Amino acid sequence: MKHLGAVALVGAGGFLGSVARYGVALLFLPLAPGFPFSTFAVNMLGSFLIGLLSELAVSTTLVSPEARLFMVTGFCGGFTTFSAYMYEHASLMKDGQLFYAGLYLFGSIAGGLIALYSGMLFAKIWS
Repeated sequence: MKHLGAVALVGAGGFLGSVARYGVALLFLPLAPGFPFSTFAVNMLGSFLIGLLSELAVSTTLVSPEARLFMVTGFCGGFTTFSAYMYEHASLMKDGQLFYAGLYLFGSIAGGLIALYSGMLFAKIWS
């Protein structure tokens, strides 16, 4: 049952984060129709939030393990996966894992683009 509670916390936070992401998209859509400003704003805000909340969870008692699951894994995960990516990259750098940090950074960008275009190609083949 312990894991079920954790899953519920992550799910509830993820739901709220996804709704918040959609709200930001609606808010910023009319401001910059030619630039994905809402995604940029979500990624920057999410990165700030995951940094703030993760550090508070590690170095203080202000954020409990349950609150961290809800806010960091759930809300920030639903709001943007970019924030988790930034945090994991920073953790690798902080731990002196420079090779893995570089591999993660460039591999994620290049691999993500290759995966995206591969998916688009497969969609064209199937349609």
